[in-house]
Amino acid sequence: MARKKYTPEETLRALFNLQIIDSRIDQMREVRGELPIEVQDLEDEMAGLTKKVEKIEEEISELNSLILDKKNIIEDSKVAIKKYLEQQKNVRNNREFDSLNKEIEYQELEAQLAEKRIKENAARIEDKNEMLNEIKEQYSSKESALEAKQAELKEIVAETEKEEDILMVESEKASKSIEDRLLKAYRRIRGASKNGLAVVPVERGASGGSFIKIPPQVQLDIASRKKIIVDEHSGRILVDSELAEEQTSKMDKKLKRVIKANS
Repeated sequence: MARKKYTPEETLRALFNLQIIDSRIDQMREVRGELPIEVQDLEDEMAGLTKKVEKIEEEISELNSLILDKKNIIEDSKVAIKKYLEQQKNVRNNREFDSLNKEIEYQELEAQLAEKRIKENAARIEDKNEMLNEIKEQYSSKESALEAKQAELKEIVAETEKEEDILMVESEKASKSIEDRLLKAYRRIRGASKNGLAVVPVERGASGGSFIKIPPQVQLDIASRKKIIVDEHSGRILVDSELAEEQTSKMDKKLKRVIKANS
């Protein structure tokens, strides 16, 4: 079945209707403000803190392993020293005695060095535990903040989600009566606009939201509704103020009915 042909005026009304609906959706999303971004940022920060905790705990585990190794060295040295002391009791000459003495001195040095490393690593563990506690406190603080933000966001979404879904359906319906090339242009202009406005009325001789005057002849062309006219400065599609007022009134009433019927 061939697609219905729409007059320029019908297309302008359809475009402005779509703009009204999409602007309502934008306003609802603005209510959420920066909350979704803040929630995501907190989640990212907490993930980063979790990685830091895991890294520090791994480093502490490695240091404890080193301390255990050094303690084993000390125990081995004690055993060796005890053995050499026993052997000294049965030496046959001074040379053997001196040789065993050197072994004892070596084991004592090994034990002393191991003891020094144990103290150094214990100090490092203490520092890392302090860091760990600080990070865990930060995590706990951010976790509380995240829970509060998530609860706030959930509450806002719960209040607006159903209405937004209804408006999304209406937006899709409204777009059906706009030919593809114009719909693509509308979406492109909306995407490039900070306030999401792609279709605006002429107000006081200027494009809506602009102070740049539109030539009188162009204003007459817009009011005639015989073709689609784009503002040469902002790139937005222009409609006359009378059409804008009519469609705003009609769409407000229609949307109220639709939302009420689906609530």
